[in-house]
Amino acid sequence: MTPSPTPLSLTTRALWPLRRLTVKPMKNNVMLAFSTCPDPEVGRELARGLVESGLAACVNIVPGVSSVYRWNGAVHEDAECLMIAKTTASGFGPLRDWLRTHHPYELPEVITVSVSDGLPAYLRWVEETVTVRSQEV
Repeated sequence: MTPSPTPLSLTTRALWPLRRLTVKPMKNNVMLAFSTCPDPEVGRELARGLVESGLAACVNIVPGVSSVYRWNGAVHEDAECLMIAKTTASGFGPLRDWLRTHHPYELPEVITVSVSDGLPAYLRWVEETVTVRSQEV
């Protein structure tokens, strides 16, 4: 007598024909760059500079972020704004350098993550809008 299949194996067998229908992420060059700043006014000034100079297609300024961090041996807690810049892999180096020069912090947070997928038209818009590339700087 054959044992009856478990619910997991039934699910696996039911979904097996769909394995080829999975959507593969669109290859793109888009990255999200994150940086905190002391307040919305500074955030707007930095964001405008990034967009006007072609380093970012768009920058969101998220107010009301509470940051807890260690600096110069002491733990600090400050209210900040988070900037989320849409840029490209080749635009990130110049964006990082620009922020390092224009940011009011002694050591600004400037980190990035790759965008694995998104609305194709939006991703193309970001790639077309970021006009400064690392080889140009």
